[in-house]
Amino acid sequence: MGAPESAEQIIQILGLQQHPMEGGYFVETYRSRESIAGGIYAAHTGPRSVGTAIYYLLTPTSVSVMHQLPTDEIFHFYLGDPIEMLQLFPDGSSCLLEIGTDLAQGQRPQVVVPGGVWQGSILKPGGRFALIGATMAPGFDYSDYVHGQRADLVARYPSVADAIHRRLLEP
Repeated sequence: MGAPESAEQIIQILGLQQHPMEGGYFVETYRSRESIAGGIYAAHTGPRSVGTAIYYLLTPTSVSVMHQLPTDEIFHFYLGDPIEMLQLFPDGSSCLLEIGTDLAQGQRPQVVVPGGVWQGSILKPGGRFALIGATMAPGFDYSDYVHGQRADLVARYPSVADAIHRRLLEP
């Protein structure tokens, strides 16, 4: 058997589930047994795992909604079609990155989202699926997740309003 040819195959093989907050499909593949005390970052009010890792899958009908985490998150491209990631910075600037393997076209197989930066991703138009990984240290904790609000983000970043709309599907 070669590489999976559909999102459904990947979901089944890796045991992915719908992400309850962000969208897309995921499974946690690593959570360190060790933890660190709260207070390393101001947003951390309690202990956190030293590190976590997940598989994450996007399809043409799923989206990684605009969200923010207090610590850096590193994405790794594994399989499929490229992803467009929007990052919104505290100073009001933004960037649109492509995660994929066509280096000559500016895609990158690894992308870092600094802590405190809004992020959201979609599959590039015409794509069938993208399988990526995400790692965090300190590790991910649901209490750190902040869901973006469309009106607020559009008001703060009007130059990328269309890209925000594509990553926040609610009105």
